[in-house]
Amino acid sequence: MIDSHCHLQYDYEAKSVAELIAEAHAQGVTDLVTVGTDLASSLGVQKIANEFAHVYFTAGVHPHDTIDMKPGDLEAIRQIASDPKCRAIGEIGLDYHYDHSPRDVQIARLDGQLDLACELKLPVVIHSREAETELLKSLARFVKARAAARSPGVIHCFTGTRDFGLACINLGFYISFSGILTFKNARDLRDCAKEFPLDRILIETDSPFLAPIPFRGRKCEPAMITQTAQKLAEVRGVDLETVVQATRKNTQALFDFS
Repeated sequence: MIDSHCHLQYDYEAKSVAELIAEAHAQGVTDLVTVGTDLASSLGVQKIANEFAHVYFTAGVHPHDTIDMKPGDLEAIRQIASDPKCRAIGEIGLDYHYDHSPRDVQIARLDGQLDLACELKLPVVIHSREAETELLKSLARFVKARAAARSPGVIHCFTGTRDFGLACINLGFYISFSGILTFKNARDLRDCAKEFPLDRILIETDSPFLAPIPFRGRKCEPAMITQTAQKLAEVRGVDLETVVQATRKNTQALFDFS
């Protein structure tokens, strides 16, 4: 398995990054993509990725933090993204649930980072919450402007509407499911996981957030990707190995590693 989205730079209390990776490997996780959410964390995940052979990273500014972006931050992200182990620009997007950053600022910073991804020929890791209409406009412009043959990116930790998911798939994006797929109240999400084409699906932990059942109440860890893979196999009516092989192939294609 591949954990396509985790945040190894966070505090996992008694466990070191090396321990988290070793425990994930013991559960069959061969590779991890650790994700930046602002300039400081992008530098942090860059350092981690360069310490461990099977860890890759992304660089970007989360919509919550776009209000704090300074004039030189985009250029700094560009420099970080020049590292060969950086495989995407992200986590970027729009979040109208919390509105930690004004919506016009979120849109402007998103479009700037999409332009950077287009320039660098990198895919993007997209955060989306309650902003589907505006986000689709930006993503459609990005897809039209980019010249790369690879997928434009992934909608991470998908919790959106069916129509939004299908629209993103039609634009060429992958859809990533997290431990939320195991939650009791996630019936609509499981319906999407059953319907969306398997060749467009990734799995992730988003650790340390959103620990799956039966680990609710604990910090999520990359090793817990197994529960999400098992639930995805269950809702699709296929064996676990089918899900593992498909999501692995999809993640390798998106992030261009093997």
